[in-house]
Amino acid sequence: MKARIKWVQDVMFVAESDSGHAIVLDGAPASGGRNMGMRPMELMALSVGSCSSYDVVTILKKSRQSVTSCEAEVTAERVDATPAIFESIHLHFKVSGNDLSDKQVQRAIELSAEKYCSASIMMKNAGVKVSHDYEIVETQE
Repeated sequence: MKARIKWVQDVMFVAESDSGHAIVLDGAPASGGRNMGMRPMELMALSVGSCSSYDVVTILKKSRQSVTSCEAEVTAERVDATPAIFESIHLHFKVSGNDLSDKQVQRAIELSAEKYCSASIMMKNAGVKVSHDYEIVETQE
């Protein structure tokens, strides 16, 4: 994988992935930015949530679960020191669907956390406490 980060001005950068997608990163005004994009650490927390969400939906679909929606709420805490690395990341999944199996949803989240989510596992290996919980929302077709 390759990527390119280009400085725009002040503390604003444009990051472009190998697949050709781009995102703006910027700092808060107190840090010399204009608040025009995400912060790098926000992007890292979102990476954990989106990587795990991808796994959960994929596993549920392969398990023939009728999933209609999956949202992950990410709560990340940073240490009060420099560098301000993550201390913990918690993912709360809201999985919606028709007749979803509690056991299958729990299994999908556990498989993501323990085997498939590279971002989450990388954080755990770096000493970040990564936790998960979920709720199931029943929908009608």
